Amino acid sequence: MHRKMLPALLLAVPLWAGAAELTVSAAASLTNAFKDLAQAFEAAHPGDKVLLNFAASDPLVQQIAKGAPVDVFAAADQDAMDKANRLKLLAAGTRRDFAGNTVVLVVPAGSRIASLADLHGAARLTTGNPASVPIGRYTQEALDKAGLWRALAPKFVFGTSVRQSLDYVARAEVDAGFVYATDVMAQKDKIKAVATLATVTPVRYPIAVLARAPQPRLARQFVDFATSAAGQAILARHGFGKP
Repeated sequence: MHRKMLPALLLAVPLWAGAAELTVSAAASLTNAFKDLAQAFEAAHPGDKVLLNFAASDPLVQQIAKGAPVDVFAAADQDAMDKANRLKLLAAGTRRDFAGNTVVLVVPAGSRIASLADLHGAARLTTGNPASVPIGRYTQEALDKAGLWRALAPKFVFGTSVRQSLDYVARAEVDAGFVYATDVMAQKDKIKAVATLATVTPVRYPIAVLARAPQPRLARQFVDFATSAAGQAILARHGFGKP
């Protein structure tokens, strides 16, 4: 009986022996797009599983620096990836820009705010914390160049991620906020974009394999997939542009 079972067991081995779990830490603004990207990657790699971890880019760097077993890191700005590089967290030669975005001024549906000039009459605004969230850095830099940051800064309630700021606007807990254009799709019934912010630094997303990636080969394949035609098509469906 046991001998009859043995061939069947041997035939089953290739179905699971090579399976692996890939951990991807990505900026919060990539949440919806990377869920679809991971699903497509898994379909192309039967048996392998992609585990996704979303947060603001800087806290993700801190997690990785403290030893979190992460294979791939995707950030929302170059500053966060530069921090990871300075900490020697990246595998050499794997860093690439893979997506582009824009920063928009959003308001709750029904709001009469229609431009940056209207923000002087607003009571509360939101964006990510510039100290740790890329959207906050993009926003502060742009508003500072426009000569508006000093006047508007006291009005800001900073979010720990762009998605938290998005929720503040969707719940009408603030009068307006700055998020990425791609985030609007996640709350399109509750918010509306009324203006695009001219950022000083282009909004480009970098991705890289981690130096201590538990699955380095699979991690490189994921990065390749994100930058491939198939991966770019998925990102485009979620509003991301070319880097």
